[in-house]
Amino acid sequence: MINKIKGTYDILPEDSNKWQDLESVVSNVSKIFNFKEIRTPIFENSELFHRGVGETTDIVKKETYDFIDRGKRNITLRPEGTASVVRSVIENKLYSLPNQPLKLFYYGSMFRYERPQKGRYRQFYQFGAEAIGSNSPLVDAEIINYAATFLQALRIQNITIKINSLGDKESKELYKEKLIEYLKPNMEHLCSDCNRRFLENPLRVLDCKVDKENPVLKAAPKPLDYLNDKDKYHFEQVIAALDAIDLKYEIDKSLVRGLDYYTHTVFEIDADLPSLGAQSTLVGGGRYNNLVESLGGPVVPAVGFAFGVERLLLALESIDKPTVSPFIHCFMIALGEEVQLDALRIVNDLRLGGLICDYDFFNKNLKGKFKQAERLNPMFTLIYGNDELKDQVINVKTVKTGVQERVPLNNLYRYLVNALKNPTEGGCSGSCDSCNEC
Repeated sequence: MINKIKGTYDILPEDSNKWQDLESVVSNVSKIFNFKEIRTPIFENSELFHRGVGETTDIVKKETYDFIDRGKRNITLRPEGTASVVRSVIENKLYSLPNQPLKLFYYGSMFRYERPQKGRYRQFYQFGAEAIGSNSPLVDAEIINYAATFLQALRIQNITIKINSLGDKESKELYKEKLIEYLKPNMEHLCSDCNRRFLENPLRVLDCKVDKENPVLKAAPKPLDYLNDKDKYHFEQVIAALDAIDLKYEIDKSLVRGLDYYTHTVFEIDADLPSLGAQSTLVGGGRYNNLVESLGGPVVPAVGFAFGVERLLLALESIDKPTVSPFIHCFMIALGEEVQLDALRIVNDLRLGGLICDYDFFNKNLKGKFKQAERLNPMFTLIYGNDELKDQVINVKTVKTGVQERVPLNNLYRYLVNALKNPTEGGCSGSCDSCNEC
């Protein structure tokens, strides 16, 4: 037997409705904020992620799926969505479109070679969004509000928005100097990963999960304290915008993000939910004003976020939601081979009208047909035999009430739709002379 690859999983039919519901919320909330979907390839030239995500990040150094294709090209399965979206924006010159900023969202598979654990896989899904083309702090607030609204739409209420600012190039360089000066004599008290990061990208030492409670890191200089006046004003305006829309937040001076391209605003949203355990962060993001230029485009500012979909589904396990049994509208029971094709045509006509219908494809006996109908949980069972064919009627049994009625075939669809609209009144058989509906 061939098994799935470690770190991957199958989405089975009994779980797929959860994914579909989540995707529907992604689409609906994105429409509310006027974000349009973009879809990019799942593999790109390796250089895109090395330059975009950062050579010194753990993602590029340890986790990317890299291979050489038959054309001798260095290819990488995308480990995150932002670099691919920016590449597409540059390649297709979307930054020159009249409607700015570009407001884009994506949903799809990503790949990272890391240790599989609950809610974290080697093939995983991300929902992310990017607002490209504006340096306004209002766009920072917009993207944070978008992420928070999405969680509210999922009924995840007990969230904490954490926000910080790294500043732009000048502020980051000043802070980096102060951080190196502070950390250098204290590195022996930090983990091996911190020591490696200190040599490659000192800011990422603050992102360490092992030493996050270490007194050395707790006492380290904070980026917010080294912002120049321009960067400080940008952050103050972001805060003012969040206050204006009454979105609660916490300023977390220690917050940095694990990717090299972030500038100015960075944020995370945590949720206090039992199913998440200690890893409570659901979404992270921030501004990245230099990424478009670093990948060969013009100077174009941008800000975005990304959710791990598996983490979201894990979070939803803690939310009490009414359980809805899967159902179909109709199940067709054909009595005899002579009527099978005509019964199939009736089912197809109902499907074309938008009703969810199924059919007995095993030619079971009558008891078996009703057993199958029971498992599929139909609202109506349709019974069609030679007598019904001759009279051009069909027996419709409303499963919930057990009431059965002979309905003219030419009125079947209208009968069913009326019954669905008015479940307490039942459908209209079309057999009376006084009904205005007929």
